[in-house]
Amino acid sequence: MKKELFPNAYSDKLFEQVYDYLLERIRRGEWKAHDKLPSVRVLAAEFEVHRLTVFKAYQLLKENNKVYVKDKSGYYVQPGSVLPPAVQQDPIVSAYVHESHLSEIHQVEAVYQFSKALLDPNLLPNRYFSEYVKKVFDLYPKVLGTYSTTQGDAELREALSRYFTDRYRFDLTKDEILITSGSQEAIDLIARVLVKPRDVVLLERPTYSPAIDVFRRQGASIIPIEITPDGYCLEQIEEMMQNHKPRLFYMNPTFHNPTGYTVPAEQRKRLVDLAAEYHCLLVEDDPCPDIYFGKAPPSPFFAYDTSGYVIYIRSFSKYISPGLSIAMVACRQGIMNYLIKAKSLSDNGTPLLNQKIFLHYFFSERMQQHMEKLRTALAIRKDIMEEELSGTGWQWRSPAGGFNLWIKLPESVVMDELLGKSMEQSITFVPGTICDPRRELNSWIRMSYSYLNEQQLREGLRRFVSLFRELFSGK
Repeated sequence: MKKELFPNAYSDKLFEQVYDYLLERIRRGEWKAHDKLPSVRVLAAEFEVHRLTVFKAYQLLKENNKVYVKDKSGYYVQPGSVLPPAVQQDPIVSAYVHESHLSEIHQVEAVYQFSKALLDPNLLPNRYFSEYVKKVFDLYPKVLGTYSTTQGDAELREALSRYFTDRYRFDLTKDEILITSGSQEAIDLIARVLVKPRDVVLLERPTYSPAIDVFRRQGASIIPIEITPDGYCLEQIEEMMQNHKPRLFYMNPTFHNPTGYTVPAEQRKRLVDLAAEYHCLLVEDDPCPDIYFGKAPPSPFFAYDTSGYVIYIRSFSKYISPGLSIAMVACRQGIMNYLIKAKSLSDNGTPLLNQKIFLHYFFSERMQQHMEKLRTALAIRKDIMEEELSGTGWQWRSPAGGFNLWIKLPESVVMDELLGKSMEQSITFVPGTICDPRRELNSWIRMSYSYLNEQQLREGLRRFVSLFRELFSGK
């Protein structure tokens, strides 16, 4: 009887599934350092696959320094490939290693949470916000006694339509806006409506990790597109669109999560043209365009779209009102109709109270003026993080906005060990593999400077650097 490999495998390629299976067993300690692994012939018979499939899996393990070869003897476990016992027993680290879910890391209760790309609640005008909560109940005394429409409150959608038309010259009506409970619901709805198993989806590399999980769950065939400080290689994207006919390209082009990079305006215009030419939808996720530290970023892709090939997700959760969890999707009517149907099956509408509070809070003169204070406060915190890390020799590109530093550590780092020991010291961060569709980028991490106050930032970073040196000095 054929053995079931991986029901949630990261690839349809059999040799990569065999690779994942063997790597998981090694890391869990089922085979110890220098243990001999089953032969190619034995594994091929066990899984009922060709011997070449197992051989390719072993070669990949060898290339990644997880196994070594003894002539005429076989494959053996490379020392350092097995997780330390404490890490094996930690369900959070185990979930990171085997599934790469960001949500498991966010569940960790830590004093120094560098994993949260979210605003420090103390930076929001909370007392002023509470006044608006009271105002909403005066304006809408029956707000708790009724549902919102599935598409979202008409008053809010009309206000958002005017806002984006005035600010970016969007060609957008309220009927082309859907209100969602955060950006992750928006991504999930789009994936469920537009992506079928084996559809090709382009994803930035690295990218926002929950998007990887959502599109994998839909059975998409994911092709990574490298993002750099200069944006994308448009020749690579055109080649992928021409050869693979992708269904969509999910992107986060403004103060990109996790890198902080921003795609320049000229690339945005050209990529919209390519999308129309090759019939590939662009899903633009835009969570923090207002958090810039100098010059404002270019207009969203949606501003250049005249053919209906851009779907625009705009979240207001990270720095306006996380507790309300409000986001919107803007797209043309053909796609919107399907999204509304999917939304009705999900929750039948984002809570009306949240929408009304957001409407009066976000569009108030006080909140718009507060944006400048937020930018200043976060720029200071970014500078603090860079100052505290300046003597480490680690590498990063200073972002022009957003919440994160994308940091390259020395190649010698053992990320599983660093993550486990950091959590023991009440420190969290995001390992780069979580953000990588290929699950590589083993020496990269994302550290967010937005959630902790200035004193906590300095103290937590000094503890983290000290721990790193203790673990890896001399390696």
